[in-house]
Amino acid sequence: MTGLDLKKFTPFAEIMDAETALLEELLERRELVEGEVVVTEGDEADGLVLVEGGSLRMTSERTSDLGDLGPGSHMGGLSLGSLGRREVTLTAAEPTTVLLLTRSAFMRLSEDAPRAATRVLEAVLRDLGAILRAGLDDLV
Repeated sequence: MTGLDLKKFTPFAEIMDAETALLEELLERRELVEGEVVVTEGDEADGLVLVEGGSLRMTSERTSDLGDLGPGSHMGGLSLGSLGRREVTLTAAEPTTVLLLTRSAFMRLSEDAPRAATRVLEAVLRDLGAILRAGLDDLV
């Protein structure tokens, strides 16, 4: 996947250029047609989904439509380090290209480039913290 600008994705923004080649090898690219589901609510979460192009609609049986994820967005970062179920369904709202970093690929990254893996987890935790703070602000 040469030529891919991984720095546009928050989890990869602080990865050194020397480590991006390994990361590119570990990512799986999927081309989705409109209406195709990439992850389903309730399924075992097994990795990070990144939107390279197009958009994904987020829905949940509990809250229905949650909005769209566009290019540069990501979902599922916590599943890189912890087991759990998907909280939403992600469906292509149009022809969409996604990159997947599975938990097993992330484990390989952590063995081969531990600094890069740490940076990815730090970014995921920063994003989660921002979401939690915004949710708390909405309650006040």
